[in-house]
Amino acid sequence: MTPDPRRPSVPVGLRWAAATSAFQIEGSRPTGASGRSIWDDFLERPGAIVDGTTADPACDSFRRPEADVELAAGLGIDRYRFSIPWARVQPDGIGPGDRMALDHYSRLVDLLLDAGVAPFPTLFHWEMPSMVEANGGWLERDTAERFADYAAIVADRLADRVTDWYTLNEPAMTTLQGYAVGSLAPGRQLLFDALPTVHHQLLAHARAASVLRAHGAARVGLTNNHTRVLPLHDTAEDRQAAGLYDLLHNRVFSEPLLAGAYPELEALGLPAMPVHDGDLEVIGGSIDFYGINFYNPTTVTAAPEAGPIPFDLVPTPGVPVTGFGPEWPILPEALCDLLIDLHRRHPDLPPVVIGENGASFPEPSRAARVEDTERIAYLAGHIAALSEAMDAGVPVEEYTVWSLLDNWEWADGYTQRFGLVHVDFETGERTPKASYHWYRDLIASTRAETTATAAGR
Repeated sequence: MTPDPRRPSVPVGLRWAAATSAFQIEGSRPTGASGRSIWDDFLERPGAIVDGTTADPACDSFRRPEADVELAAGLGIDRYRFSIPWARVQPDGIGPGDRMALDHYSRLVDLLLDAGVAPFPTLFHWEMPSMVEANGGWLERDTAERFADYAAIVADRLADRVTDWYTLNEPAMTTLQGYAVGSLAPGRQLLFDALPTVHHQLLAHARAASVLRAHGAARVGLTNNHTRVLPLHDTAEDRQAAGLYDLLHNRVFSEPLLAGAYPELEALGLPAMPVHDGDLEVIGGSIDFYGINFYNPTTVTAAPEAGPIPFDLVPTPGVPVTGFGPEWPILPEALCDLLIDLHRRHPDLPPVVIGENGASFPEPSRAARVEDTERIAYLAGHIAALSEAMDAGVPVEEYTVWSLLDNWEWADGYTQRFGLVHVDFETGERTPKASYHWYRDLIASTRAETTATAAGR
């Protein structure tokens, strides 16, 4: 019998999850809710957002968390990943927490637990308070201490019911897109002078991890955006360019956490990290799991002329693409190769959690049902690639779809839809897509197999 490509083989015991982030789905807040973030600032820049929209109303999830929890529970997922926005909890990045915000996330945790879904919060999904950025943001070491104070406020309220935590989401994108080239908030264009933000984010993670554990957290990690870097041509120049980009996007974040040291930067003409005595020991022992967000590979070629950046990012030849076009190629085996290479570099790799994986495709703004077969094929292909990596010994324990809901997609506004659930942004109506039902059925069937395997022992 020919295997069904829509039904990938999945190792027994893999956990399942779906994810959202606060700024992308919450939309309007009741009168009196506070907190201004760098994204509130960034979206006011002329031309910063493709369609000129704001993140309000988005999915209006701040007012209707019950609808989101019902959809999450309907999938049968083990855990729901959501974010808690620093700017709402601690509006100026200093001082006490905002009661209304803390009440909301406490209620969300209770709703999830009552529905049989474990809450898996992220403390920082890019929503830095504007005041913290005005004081230097991630360029300043003191921001790590401010972040730890914020973590303590959240832990005081939620750690009695939440066991597992993400500290940071995609520090690579904060550094590369937020501070280096300015395509995301806070919109700085510092190029290689953005590198200190790497260290200060990792230090903030480590400080927050210590706080969370002191409040009883069972496991703490972060999740970074990783990409498999491919040279366009099999030449020394392109291989060198790909190696440099791999270092900047992947290794400068992973190696301090997994090996306790940064890659050699100064030999490549890059700024040294602002490391103080003891920093690397704290960072190197700070994770209980390693989170990986994966969407696509990146193809690199050497820049044709001498300039500030010695490489160019180019389309990956010969592969299909998502709704973003050539910027986001589809190559599931790149996930397998990435994981196997990471495990080869770090044989003592801690448990791996896939914190995000998903794709956007063109879909109508209003729909009774979306037959998103391209998304199903994308997810099935990447789950199959993940399974192959697990068969090769990579210790993956969880897979998370991005996203539960269509949302406001940062600088792309409402032009990209990632959700398992279609959202009508005018009415707020939520309609599960074909992929929602496919993912629900995949979870149910693999869980049945896990139960049968356990019973047969």
